[in-house]
Amino acid sequence: MLVLGLESSCDETAAAVVADGRRVLSDVVASQNDVHAPYGGVVPELASRAHVVHVIPVLAAALERAGVTLDDIDGIAVTYGPGLVGALLVALQTGKALAYARGLPLVGVHHLEGHLSAVYLDDEAPPFPHLALVVSGGHTSLVRVDDHGVVCELGATRDDAAGEAFDKVAKLLGLGYPGGVAIDRLSKDGDPKAVALPRAMTAKHTGDDFSFSGLKTAMLNHVRAEGVPEGQDLADLCASFQATVVEVLVRKTRRAVRREGLEHVQICGGVAANSLLRAEMRRAGEEDGFRVYVPPPRRCTDNAAMIAAAGYHHLARGERAGLDLNAQASLPLPGAGARRRGAGRRGARSGT
Repeated sequence: MLVLGLESSCDETAAAVVADGRRVLSDVVASQNDVHAPYGGVVPELASRAHVVHVIPVLAAALERAGVTLDDIDGIAVTYGPGLVGALLVALQTGKALAYARGLPLVGVHHLEGHLSAVYLDDEAPPFPHLALVVSGGHTSLVRVDDHGVVCELGATRDDAAGEAFDKVAKLLGLGYPGGVAIDRLSKDGDPKAVALPRAMTAKHTGDDFSFSGLKTAMLNHVRAEGVPEGQDLADLCASFQATVVEVLVRKTRRAVRREGLEHVQICGGVAANSLLRAEMRRAGEEDGFRVYVPPPRRCTDNAAMIAAAGYHHLARGERAGLDLNAQASLPLPGAGARRRGAGRRGARSGT
């Protein structure tokens, strides 16, 4: 089955063609970094306008690189939330128009389900059940994955996501956008113990939730007191901040995987491209006896191949979305809160 995936939830316009949920025939992404860099973050209106400009050329390029036409496509999968509503609508309306005009089945995909599916585009993927750390600009969650589209969210951020903290701290330090890449690069030459920073919600009684707003505030107070550092001091501050975020993410993951009795862990989302997180999670896996799976960096950031991969399983189950499918800025991951309500070990099946 050939699935055309479309994604425009934030600042990446993407289209991809994926065969049988595993084999990527094409994966085209138009980045908007240059558009948003002067502002130190994504400007929703500018993102929406850029998606309108890029969506058709990106779609055409994806079909051409895959060596197929719309006549060969068996179904369309498109992100419908969560994300910026104006941005989401561009790919969503494009997908609905194509489905209507070509008589193709359509499915809506939750953006985080897409990230959870990215690992299946690699040669080796984790078996079920496994634990997933979803860590990106808008989300930081621990999720138990029991099957394709069958998940249970164990914990999530109560305020800022880890990726958002990276971007806001990078803006504070004048490092530009996207901030995570700049902090990761500078941290390689820094001392991660140079600056003491708070590690919120790491005690056992705090459960699986995360909080990074206090860390962001601590960085703001440090800069207000000391000024924006330069040279080695800047590298040390970046390394201290990054090490703090990674320590919290790894500590929470280790605790959850032990409690759930699992042996496999995947990391997904944009922050999964962070070099220290990848290294520290693998070290933790070696020490605790669990195996770690991380998609290549190009699959960690937003892309349409992951949306097509997730959509394939919806289509294979016979699920379909109507043309009334709408964009949703806030969209809980299906199964969120099920464990807290005592719903048992199996999560809810995600749907359209």
